[in-house]
Amino acid sequence: MTDLTITALAKSYPDQNVLDGVDLEVPASTLTAVLGPSGCGKTTLLRLVAGFDRPDSGTITIGPSTVTGDGSWIPAHRRQIGYVAQEGSLFPHLTVAANISFGLPRRERRNQIRLAELLDLVGLDPALRTRYPHQLSGGQQQRVALARALAPKPRVVLLDEPFSALDTALREGTRRAVVAALTATGTTTILVTHDQAEALSLANQVAVMRHGQLIQTGTPTDLYRRPADLELAGFLGSTVILPATITDTIAQTVLGAVPVRRPCPGGSDSVMIRPEQLALAPPEPGAPAAHVTAVTFYGPDAVVDLKLPGTTTITARVPSHQAPEVGTETGVTVHGTATAYPSRVEHLRPAGAHST
Repeated sequence: MTDLTITALAKSYPDQNVLDGVDLEVPASTLTAVLGPSGCGKTTLLRLVAGFDRPDSGTITIGPSTVTGDGSWIPAHRRQIGYVAQEGSLFPHLTVAANISFGLPRRERRNQIRLAELLDLVGLDPALRTRYPHQLSGGQQQRVALARALAPKPRVVLLDEPFSALDTALREGTRRAVVAALTATGTTTILVTHDQAEALSLANQVAVMRHGQLIQTGTPTDLYRRPADLELAGFLGSTVILPATITDTIAQTVLGAVPVRRPCPGGSDSVMIRPEQLALAPPEPGAPAAHVTAVTFYGPDAVVDLKLPGTTTITARVPSHQAPEVGTETGVTVHGTATAYPSRVEHLRPAGAHST
């Protein structure tokens, strides 16, 4: 299987610096999600890996071959890379079978066994082979696009926001089918997305981009529980930020003593916890209580807005059947550990740093 290494990659245009020294290791047979908001440079990164554009500097290595940098340049059609665009980009005048077979070498395009294997791999009914793209659902079109990309057995597959155009009902099933197919073939994959839930649920590794740099790379669990800075914490999900005085691995907060995941120098700092870590129960005598100011129902769970003694307001996410009534008082306890952030800016990690 093939791994992919990106080192010190940079790309700029006359009016914009798009990528600034990007380093990324994509292990063989894994899926890495490059996550970031629009305009952060993630699609440019994908185009450079594909060979559609040339970087200003840096290297890209696929397996043992340097495809960009150090005096090397291998054009896109020789990189053995499969590419799936946001809209699938199927040929409208070709059937499903012809679209998939188009990705095969010319001598194999009549291979019906290989076609049947690919249809089965992406979870498509063989009866669809004679249909045209306009006769398929959006999810089916994306599966055909993936089958076409996998047909020539590429070393790497690149997915550029492949699910963003699908409605909610189709998106989850298509995601599962695509990831299952990639896992079954052991294909090294980069997925570009702006959807945090998509990145965290699908990828083995997540790399977060901001302003052309990789801010943090790690497993989904690492990033969600130990984000490099508070801005990244908020980007990955809802947060509860509390002032704290930290001694060794214990933070004293308005919610009491909370253990922290990584030691910080003593003093006044902030801690971050996730709303789902807060548990609500009837207040104990003598313990501070929170006033319930709002409850938003989401079906299986509910978001509860709370006002603590003083001016602090926080949000908890609880199972909906446990949601308190607006206007009541509730006790609040923290489950698990928090992540501590010193007040100084030194806590920010250099671009490309890995979580630990």
